[in-house]
Amino acid sequence: MSPAIRPQTVLGLETSCDETAAAVVRLDAGGGAQVLSSVVASQIAAHAPYGGVVPEIAARAHVERIDGIAAQALKDAGLGYDSLTGVAATAGPGLVGGVMVGLSFGKAVALARGLPLIAVNHLEGHAVSARLGAHIPYPFLLLLVSGGHCQLLAVDGVGACRRLGSTIDDAAGEAFDKIAKTLGLPYPGGPALEKLAEGGEASRYELPRMLLGRKDCDFSFSGLKTAAARLAEGLSEEADRRDLAASVQAAIARQLAERSDRAMAAYAQAHDGRSLRFVVAGGVAANKAVRAVLEATAARRGFTFTAPPLAYCTDNAAMIALAGAERLALGEAHPLDAPARPRWPLDEAAALANPTHQAGRKGAKA
Repeated sequence: MSPAIRPQTVLGLETSCDETAAAVVRLDAGGGAQVLSSVVASQIAAHAPYGGVVPEIAARAHVERIDGIAAQALKDAGLGYDSLTGVAATAGPGLVGGVMVGLSFGKAVALARGLPLIAVNHLEGHAVSARLGAHIPYPFLLLLVSGGHCQLLAVDGVGACRRLGSTIDDAAGEAFDKIAKTLGLPYPGGPALEKLAEGGEASRYELPRMLLGRKDCDFSFSGLKTAAARLAEGLSEEADRRDLAASVQAAIARQLAERSDRAMAAYAQAHDGRSLRFVVAGGVAANKAVRAVLEATAARRGFTFTAPPLAYCTDNAAMIALAGAERLALGEAHPLDAPARPRWPLDEAAALANPTHQAGRKGAKA
């Protein structure tokens, strides 16, 4: 990013799943980001009885909370709407009912206050989230790994992402959550499984390694998920459950590391060994065991390793505000009829030329 950009102060809004979030981020003339406030209202208690997110419940909760959350973010930042230079809202991908709430609120603010609107791709928010806690210049190699998404991307600049690999079925975080549910662990399953895995024997259970015949950077977790679920059904002893949780965690970390290693080799060759920065973002980046394996992989390849602060690994509005601020600094803005999109790949050219799944209700979420 140019050192001569116009500073921006942006209100960010995030409602793509089950967190209602608002934040104010200031982007300075040198491209550095300062989080002035970040408010997240979780809906875990509302969805826990169902073992997962119920879209209708999530959307209704967003409607009830979004105005108060936005007001709280401005109050915490010590600013009013007149101090903002723009408003950024997630416009997809995600549960479209929830996306519409935050995007509509953002449009209303933009219209009422005469502010530019930036309709942000939720995945782009994750892509820049590590820049909230450290100075990470473009370009860099990104592993985006969460409950709904798992992909490797070369991030060449603001909004310039090239897909190197993607999941062909389930995301890593989805596998964590569904295996945890089979083990009878409470929602959200990923953190519960990580806790159960502590002290477990990770080599106890042999789990399938997917796509061994392929040399690309794509992921697959459905076979692992099914095998682990079948094993979990026959376990009653806590020690056995702990060993299975540790084995699952290790197997997912191994696949993430194997594909990331391939992507690093290709990325280093394409960049002549320069700009070797590896960023891991998304909710699964908060898993300590996974992070340790990926950090070791990056070190072997000569890449620096960066992950967002834990507060910005999961869904939040600060990352949306930063993504919006970076685009606004380049003179970009969107019309007030910008649509809410349930699916929105970061690399749209690759998604069209080489889709990871056929259109319909099944398949990867991005």
